[in-house]
Amino acid sequence: MAESKTHYYYALGRRKSATARVRLMNGKGACTVNGKALEEYFANSKQLITEVQKPFSALELPIKDFDVSVVVSGGGHAGQVDAIRLGIAKALVERSEEYKATLRRAGLLGRDSRERERKKFGLRSARKQRQFTKR
Repeated sequence: MAESKTHYYYALGRRKSATARVRLMNGKGACTVNGKALEEYFANSKQLITEVQKPFSALELPIKDFDVSVVVSGGGHAGQVDAIRLGIAKALVERSEEYKATLRRAGLLGRDSRERERKKFGLRSARKQRQFTKR
């Protein structure tokens, strides 16, 4: 079995229940998410696409110099976008430690730890209760 010659930087990003495994390599600007093009996967939503590309714009790096391959699972589109963004930022830091301070200042290296609160028994949802009548 022949080994792949392309060297890549790997990072994991998580947000809510979404997990993104990111591979960053030198290339021609191809960005794939679960085997589809980035624009196709996020249905031409400009806001989500620019959110994914934030680590590159924060460092003023041309996106055309990198190929990004992402396998993402769980969560909705918003959680997946944040997980991918964190994974790309971590992969860029793995590529060059000089990027760490800039990405940290831009707020792209922190994991957003907020998770969905579980439903409690006796309640309708996590916090919603039946109406209380005093008399």
